[in-house]
Amino acid sequence: MEIVLVAVLILLFTLVIGVPVPFSFGAATIFLAYFGEYSPDSLIPVGYSKMNTVVLLAIPLFILSGGLMEKGRIADPLVSIAETVFGRLRGGLGVAGVLASAVFGAISGSAAATLSCIGTVLFPKLEERGYPRGHSAALLACSAPLGLLIPPSALMILYAWVAQLSVLKCFLATVIPGLIVVVLLSITNLLMLRKNRDIIMNPHEPPLQVIRKTAVQTGKATPALLMPVIILGGIYGGLMTPTEAAGVAAIYAIPVGFLIYRGLNLKNFADVLVETAVTTGVVMIMLFVVMILSRLFIFEDLPVVILDGLRSVSENPLVIMLMLNIFMIIVGMLMDDVSGVLLSTPVLLPIAVEIGIDPIHFAAILGVNLGMGNITPPTAPLLYLSSRISRAQINSTLGPTLILIAGAWLPALLITTYVPTVALWLPNALLGN
Repeated sequence: MEIVLVAVLILLFTLVIGVPVPFSFGAATIFLAYFGEYSPDSLIPVGYSKMNTVVLLAIPLFILSGGLMEKGRIADPLVSIAETVFGRLRGGLGVAGVLASAVFGAISGSAAATLSCIGTVLFPKLEERGYPRGHSAALLACSAPLGLLIPPSALMILYAWVAQLSVLKCFLATVIPGLIVVVLLSITNLLMLRKNRDIIMNPHEPPLQVIRKTAVQTGKATPALLMPVIILGGIYGGLMTPTEAAGVAAIYAIPVGFLIYRGLNLKNFADVLVETAVTTGVVMIMLFVVMILSRLFIFEDLPVVILDGLRSVSENPLVIMLMLNIFMIIVGMLMDDVSGVLLSTPVLLPIAVEIGIDPIHFAAILGVNLGMGNITPPTAPLLYLSSRISRAQINSTLGPTLILIAGAWLPALLITTYVPTVALWLPNALLGN
């Protein structure tokens, strides 16, 4: 049992010192296989058999479609709609950023792509309207992980694949938690800025004129908004599998980016293809190594060891779940969302099931935890990215970030964890038990 604990320490240590994630997993795998006297002949087929599935084709296709929509200037019409509707509120442009991030996140499925695209469009507008730069950077960083929750989400495809669950149910499990985060972020943002007199609001306009402008901008945004409708409608209508839907999304994004929004050209189209290939290669290598490592962890009864350790602290399932949440937040702080779900699912899901958590419910818990981990200081990869894009000092973003986490992400996490209906109602209502 000592060797599995050493393997876990090797994994965590290499991650903390900045070793690339695939190499960190590989180091732990090699150590555990060598000192555990496992034969490579028995382990390599495990990784191959796990990866030999059509479901995984959805990952590069969703990465490709998200990259195409990011380069295709899709964020502009989405931001314009939200700005028209909420611009008359003090702090309303921040609400527009939250909503635009949620919609774009549903299209791209990537937190980093959402932040890059929405931030590039919205940061200049926020600065022009007098919003504190640190607050703006914090708000959009905290909104970016909505792409992990609002379906379709590559994160949930990976979770469903590792856990051998329905992709559709995992998609639906994160919808209501994602909407809760949207509402709480918007309210917290408005409360934080309610006394800020430096913010410039939209001039008063007759309701009919606002409706007319909104209708015009909605028409411009319709090709972009149709993308998640086509994907989710095709999946839930039984017309397409998630993999087929990902392929349709990638094909649909090409004419939309080239001909409608005109953000795509031959150069950035080629760049997207290269970025997709590189990202896919990294993800697939990581999947192969992680599948072998997770099998070794199971052979060594690591979930049982962790559960026994947690029960030595408390036998209460609510307390155990709280400790699992803390662990998942730390994982989200140390690594990207793909690595986080691949590490957490095989190790923590058996523990959650043992204390009575439904695996579909755990999908929502994991999604909210990893999203919150990506914005939680001191590591907070999305927060540093947001600071770079907005040119805000990182120390000016820390205070607003902690307030937004406390006002939105933390309550959403507690609600998702301890009120199972929040995650299970939609999957059960639409797809049955």
